[in-house]
Amino acid sequence: MDKRPGPESDTLTVSLPAEQSRYIDHLVASGGYGSASEVVEAGLRALQDREAGHDRWLRQEVVPVYDAMEADPARGLSGDTLAGQIEARHAARLGKRHCGG
Repeated sequence: MDKRPGPESDTLTVSLPAEQSRYIDHLVASGGYGSASEVVEAGLRALQDREAGHDRWLRQEVVPVYDAMEADPARGLSGDTLAGQIEARHAARLGKRHCGG
Protein backbone atom coordinates (compact mmCIF):
# COMPACT_ATOMS: atom_id res chain seq x y z
CA MET A 1 0.00 0.00 0.00
CA ASP A 2 3.03 2.25 -0.35
CA LYS A 3 2.11 5.45 -2.12
CA ARG A 4 4.36 5.89 -5.10
CA PRO A 5 5.06 9.29 -6.60
CA GLY A 6 2.73 9.92 -9.48
CA PRO A 7 1.62 12.84 -11.58
CA GLU A 8 0.21 14.62 -8.50
CA SER A 9 3.01 13.67 -6.09
CA ASP A 10 6.41 15.14 -5.39
CA THR A 11 9.29 13.33 -3.76
CA LEU A 12 10.78 15.20 -0.82
CA THR A 13 13.59 14.12 1.46
CA VAL A 14 13.47 15.39 5.04
CA SER A 15 15.58 14.88 8.15
CA LEU A 16 13.76 14.08 11.39
CA PRO A 17 14.89 13.58 14.96
CA ALA A 18 15.35 9.88 15.74
CA GLU A 19 12.36 9.86 18.11
CA GLN A 20 10.00 11.13 15.39
CA SER A 21 11.40 8.67 12.87
CA ARG A 22 10.84 5.79 15.32
CA TYR A 23 7.30 7.01 15.93
CA ILE A 24 6.55 7.00 12.20
CA ASP A 25 7.99 3.48 11.95
CA HIS A 26 5.81 2.41 14.90
CA LEU A 27 2.66 3.82 13.28
CA VAL A 28 3.38 1.99 10.02
CA ALA A 29 4.31 -1.26 11.79
CA SER A 30 1.11 -1.16 13.87
CA GLY A 31 -0.92 -1.13 10.66
CA GLY A 32 -2.45 2.28 11.13
CA TYR A 33 -0.72 3.59 8.02
CA GLY A 34 0.57 1.88 4.91
CA SER A 35 3.75 3.91 4.63
CA ALA A 36 5.79 6.70 6.15
CA SER A 37 4.42 8.98 3.43
CA GLU A 38 0.87 8.34 4.65
CA VAL A 39 1.89 9.27 8.20
CA VAL A 40 3.47 12.52 7.02
CA GLU A 41 0.46 13.32 4.82
CA ALA A 42 -1.90 12.80 7.77
CA GLY A 43 0.26 15.01 9.95
CA LEU A 44 0.35 17.75 7.36
CA ARG A 45 -3.44 17.58 6.88
CA ALA A 46 -3.86 17.95 10.65
CA LEU A 47 -1.50 20.93 10.66
CA GLN A 48 -3.39 22.52 7.74
CA ASP A 49 -6.70 22.02 9.57
CA ARG A 50 -5.29 23.55 12.76
CA GLU A 51 -3.91 26.56 10.91
CA ALA A 52 -7.18 27.03 9.00
CA GLY A 53 -9.05 27.01 12.33
CA HIS A 54 -6.63 29.55 13.75
CA ASP A 55 -7.08 31.78 10.70
CA ARG A 56 -10.90 31.50 11.00
CA TRP A 57 -10.70 32.43 14.71
CA LEU A 58 -8.59 35.48 13.90
CA ARG A 59 -10.92 36.64 11.13
CA GLN A 60 -14.22 35.90 12.87
CA GLU A 61 -13.45 36.75 16.49
CA VAL A 62 -10.24 38.70 16.95
CA VAL A 63 -10.50 41.16 14.06
CA PRO A 64 -14.07 42.30 14.89
CA VAL A 65 -13.13 42.90 18.54
CA TYR A 66 -9.98 44.76 17.52
CA ASP A 67 -11.98 46.89 15.07
CA ALA A 68 -14.59 47.65 17.74
CA MET A 69 -11.87 48.68 20.19
CA GLU A 70 -10.23 50.89 17.57
CA ALA A 71 -13.58 52.54 16.84
CA ASP A 72 -14.39 53.11 20.55
CA PRO A 73 -11.35 52.79 22.84
CA ALA A 74 -13.50 53.77 25.85
CA ARG A 75 -15.05 50.26 25.80
CA GLY A 76 -11.73 48.83 26.93
CA LEU A 77 -10.57 48.25 30.49
CA SER A 78 -7.36 49.51 32.04
CA GLY A 79 -4.77 46.91 32.96
CA ASP A 80 -5.37 47.56 36.66
CA THR A 81 -9.15 47.16 36.31
CA LEU A 82 -8.76 43.95 34.32
CA ALA A 83 -6.24 42.53 36.80
CA GLY A 84 -8.61 43.33 39.67
CA GLN A 85 -11.51 41.59 37.95
CA ILE A 86 -9.40 38.50 37.22
CA GLU A 87 -8.17 38.36 40.81
CA ALA A 88 -11.73 38.70 42.16
CA ARG A 89 -13.00 35.93 39.86
CA HIS A 90 -10.14 33.67 40.84
CA ALA A 91 -10.73 34.30 44.54
CA ALA A 92 -14.45 33.57 44.12
CA ARG A 93 -13.70 30.27 42.36
CA LEU A 94 -11.22 29.27 45.04
CA GLY A 95 -13.78 30.13 47.68
CA LYS A 96 -16.39 27.91 46.01
CA ARG A 97 -13.97 24.99 45.92
CA HIS A 98 -13.09 25.35 49.59
CA CYS A 99 -16.76 25.59 50.52
CA GLY A 100 -17.65 22.39 48.65
CA GLY A 101 -19.20 24.21 45.66
